[in-house]
Amino acid sequence: MKILISEWIKTKRTPIRWLTFLTPMILAALIVWYFSLKAITIDTQISIFQAFFEVWTALVIPLGTGLISGIMIHQEELAGSFNGFLGSKLPRRDLYLGKLTMLILLTSASTLLAALALLVGLSFILNIPLSWPIFIIAALMAMIGTLPLLAFHLWISFAWGMGASIGIGGGGILIAALMATSLGNKIWQFVPWAWPVRLTGLAGAYLLYLPGMKLPPEIISAGFIAVQAIKGLIPAAVFFLVMLVGGLIWFERWEGRKISD
Repeated sequence: MKILISEWIKTKRTPIRWLTFLTPMILAALIVWYFSLKAITIDTQISIFQAFFEVWTALVIPLGTGLISGIMIHQEELAGSFNGFLGSKLPRRDLYLGKLTMLILLTSASTLLAALALLVGLSFILNIPLSWPIFIIAALMAMIGTLPLLAFHLWISFAWGMGASIGIGGGGILIAALMATSLGNKIWQFVPWAWPVRLTGLAGAYLLYLPGMKLPPEIISAGFIAVQAIKGLIPAAVFFLVMLVGGLIWFERWEGRKISD
């Protein structure tokens, strides 16, 4: 807990807090404003879901993970080229896990805040009926899909710096966008940037089960959603563990990075 408190204090004079808490509010406000200009139909909820989560998972998450990870580690680099950080009496493992845990908490809070702000705005300002549980489940799936990316970007940020982390995150935007199309149907479960996009989309499929239907759509009743979720969650879990264990082992022997690296 002391490590987490210390990590939170370190974010005070950085853009991290603004990025974490302002970005979801801005996106939610834009979505609410956009749909306030459109007529409400039976398909509006599906359109809202797609617009919000596609932007969040294909744009905000790839760039955000690279940016926040890079800024967090760059701050340590500026503080004496990691000398103060690595010179701590705390075990190396705890230092590394403290950074990763803070990244997970920040990105998870940001995703959940974005979903809640959207639901509140649409429900109480525009009076659009929404299936809150499905939106919340989709946000949770996005958070799960983001975990491997955070472990990956933390390692990259320590090893190669903020520029590399942000650059890879920028490339992840293109990959995520492609994986959201039919091009990714056969390979998405093996592409880390596709996991947030595709996993949230699986949750959104339940919006097709409209009131008045005697039976759910075949995509739900046939078990397709469950099978696809398992195909995505297992590789995501494996990749997360590989990045976590590999990063910990590497960090134990790491002696810092020169400014010119």
